[in-house]
Amino acid sequence: MNKKYPIKKTEADWKNELSPEEYRILREKGTEFPFTGKFNDHYEKGTYNCKACGNPLYHSESKFDSHCGWPSYDQAIEGALELIPDHSAGRIRTEIVCAQCGGHQGHVFNDGPTETGLRYCVNSASIDFEKKA
Repeated sequence: MNKKYPIKKTEADWKNELSPEEYRILREKGTEFPFTGKFNDHYEKGTYNCKACGNPLYHSESKFDSHCGWPSYDQAIEGALELIPDHSAGRIRTEIVCAQCGGHQGHVFNDGPTETGLRYCVNSASIDFEKKA
């Protein structure tokens, strides 16, 4: 990652703070296997935050079951994510990264079934959950 984000840490710091799986996904743009993430079937009320820096990304009201195997949201918190054209995997997609630390979250697609028409497809290892009090 070569863009400058408000939260600046060395890769050694990230490796020290994140589990190997979290590091692989958040810092190396990996993905987890479908239907394996702890937040895929999670529907409590609260906020989903970036696992690396705690930046709030999604409200639980925006989560829906897309049957794709990853947590899906139809709307992100305004300004929480940066959208980046992704030409890997032999197709054009839109990568989503945390606007505060640049941590890879997943991809956003325009095939969502709700009014927004969007499906933010997110790795569970990229997020944490803060239950609404």
